[in-house]
Parts: sequence; C-alpha cells; structure tokens
Amino acid sequence: MERVVVEDVGLIAYDRCLARQRELFDRLVNAKVALHSLHSSDQPVETEDRSADQVLILCEHPAVYTLGKSGAESNLLVDEAFLHRIGASYYRTDRGGDITFHGPGQLVGYPVLDLERLGIGLREYIERLEETVIATAADYDIRAERLAGATGVWIGVGSARPRKLCAIGVRSSRYVTMHGFALNVTTDLSYFGYINPCGFTNKGATSLKAELGCDVAMEEVKARYARHFARVYGVELVAAGMGCE
Repeated sequence: MERVVVEDVGLIAYDRCLARQRELFDRLVNAKVALHSLHSSDQPVETEDRSADQVLILCEHPAVYTLGKSGAESNLLVDEAFLHRIGASYYRTDRGGDITFHGPGQLVGYPVLDLERLGIGLREYIERLEETVIATAADYDIRAERLAGATGVWIGVGSARPRKLCAIGVRSSRYVTMHGFALNVTTDLSYFGYINPCGFTNKGATSLKAELGCDVAMEEVKARYARHFARVYGVELVAAGMGCE
C-alpha cells in the first residue's frame, strides 16, 4: 500500500503554500526522472527506494481569489482597490479551471501524488477526489453529487440553480499532481458574490454550515475527510514527522 504524508499546516498564506506545493511537486517529478534514467542506463539498478514522499497538504487560506490558467479575468467582478478594502488578494495560477475563492472556514487540500504509483489516470484521480468530498458530505446526511460538464461537487443537481459545495482544480505533469480541492465548511459565502464562481453565472455556492443550518467543527471535518481520502485512494496516511523519512 502506498503511503501519503499528511501536512496539516493550518491557516497559511496562499503564496507560501503554493511554494511548498511546488517544492514537493518538483521533488517528486525529479525522483521519477532520476529513477527512470537509472532503469534506462546500462548500470545495475540499486535496490534502495529512490522515490520521494507523496504528500497531502491540508490547510485554510486568508481571503484570496485564484484564477486558473484557462480562466477569464472578466469573471472577477471587482477591481484591485475593492479587493484591498475587503482584505482579499488575487493570484493567477497554473491549475485548471476558472476563478474561485479561498478563505477561512474552507478546507483546502493539495494532494501531491504520483498517479503511476497509485495505478490510476488523471480522469480517475479527479473522480476519486470528487468522491472523497461526496463521502464527507454524506457523513452529515448531505446529498452531494457530480454535475455533468462542471468539475467539483454540487448540491441541488437538477434544480434551477445548483450550488457548489467544493471546487476542484488540478495540474499534472509526468502523472504528478498539484493543486486540488476547496470544500466550503463554514466559509463566508458573501465573497463568492464578487466573482462568477468557476466561470458560471447561473450557479451559486454553498457550505456545510449553510446546508445544515449550524456550525461545523473544522477539525472534525478534516478527520472525516482524511479517512475517506485514505479509503478512496487505497493509501496509508501518515502524519508529517511520524515515521517519515
């Protein structure tokens, strides 16, 4: 069974966490390249494990809007001065998808995984990522689903105005992933009013709190999510600093 190290970093600035993702991503890609070169050479292959750790970062961010590489700037409906007034920042990123919001009360997960080691492709990876959130919502008796033509996890599918519970946007290279998901737990949903979330003008955003009508403990959601992640991907989760190389 593959091992995935969990780095629970709490509330962290988006750019700092992005730098950590890139560090882990580059390490995993470089380890793959080195191992492939070793196997392709005439030299005998050493038996030591040359693979780098796969990592799941769990965090929250201060208020920030991020725009995917194929997103439209016009889906941000306010200017920089307004963002400053509401205490939000803005970044263009190299993930897929359009614009979304991250803020306190939102569980953000960045899996940096080698899909070849897991034996799955990118489409299945995203479907499994959606499944981890669907299963977590089900723990709270909330029916969350996929919506055809729209990546992520939704509530009210089939209604006139479905609402997004979780945004998903990823990047992969050499079957190594980065970026990930953003699950609204107790997120201030008013921030979504300043964008066309994920580029949609006819769909809303929601949270576990909004659906339940009461507060939800982030640490509880995080623990439930981690259990589903391990089950859905068939991996062993290990806390950072506990038995890690």
